[in-house]
Amino acid sequence: MLVGDAWKLADEWVRKQAAPGEGFVGAYLGGSTASMPEKAELPAGSDVDVFVVLEGEAAPPKLGKFLYGGALLEVTYLPWSGLDSVEKVLGSYHLAGGIRNGRMSADPSGRLGAIQREAVRCFPERFWVERRCRDALQRMKDGLSRTEPDLPWHDRVTAWLFPTGVAAHVILTAALRNPTIRLRYLAARGVLEEYGLSGCYDELLQQLGSAKLRQARVEHHLAGLSRTFDAAASAARTPFFFSSDITPEARPIAIQASLELIRSGNHREAAFWIAATYARCRKILAADAPELLKPLAPDFDELMEDLGIRSQADLERRAQRTLAYLPRLEEIAAALMERNPDIAGSTRA
Repeated sequence: MLVGDAWKLADEWVRKQAAPGEGFVGAYLGGSTASMPEKAELPAGSDVDVFVVLEGEAAPPKLGKFLYGGALLEVTYLPWSGLDSVEKVLGSYHLAGGIRNGRMSADPSGRLGAIQREAVRCFPERFWVERRCRDALQRMKDGLSRTEPDLPWHDRVTAWLFPTGVAAHVILTAALRNPTIRLRYLAARGVLEEYGLSGCYDELLQQLGSAKLRQARVEHHLAGLSRTFDAAASAARTPFFFSSDITPEARPIAIQASLELIRSGNHREAAFWIAATYARCRKILAADAPELLKPLAPDFDELMEDLGIRSQADLERRAQRTLAYLPRLEEIAAALMERNPDIAGSTRA
């Protein structure tokens, strides 16, 4: 399927399913596919991110991934209160890039487009780039400073893994790049190489624990994930915000795309999403098929051991190490900003 055809299907879904709903403000297409050439072939397993903006202070839960007319869409609802000023958008590292690069799907009142135009204009100002980097760094601090030892093991792993992975987003944010989710480490590596800072890259992987992983070992872990993924996708009944990522339709992204990443030599980068998907699958099994947790546990435990995480004490030590690394990460981000000719200076206090 061509990217443009997938866009048309996403627009059709917005027109038929989202726009008639109560409080509809508008919708835009974000993520990596929004900036691909219209005539390009949509990469296998890629989804089209659709962001539906609704009036009010809160939005419904994420609708997630589903097939529509042959295109894999991923629909997320956003409250207008979080986007109703350009300052809110520009200061949020996870919102600003999506709005700036987004393809407008529907904007009946023109409000969303007005915010986008102003966000595009101000996005590269140093003042806002620094604020977005601080936003990402604060997210790391908040997440890694929390310890909840009473949670199930898979939840504790998730609570450590995602704030650790925001380190790659700090790099991408400093370089005016989209803070992609699954391919964050690969994208961060590309940025550091482009700006002559490739020597810093292993530092990021050391926080994750994948710096010394070998290709065959990561492929072994993916085989283990495949077993757990299929069991979780089959058993899933309880709704979670990530549920649509653990379905037969989403399998090409979780499994086949990870295999392609591994076999292209990017196995250390694949470890993040393998671990994240494993933990999510384990959460589904705990809710809907607890009898499968024990027989499938060795595969997950093997991966975590290879990442250097065997216990709660390991999680806490790694979190503290990454917190101590944040000033160094901030220095790398500042170096990227200094070297990036597209970042404009600002006289704002």
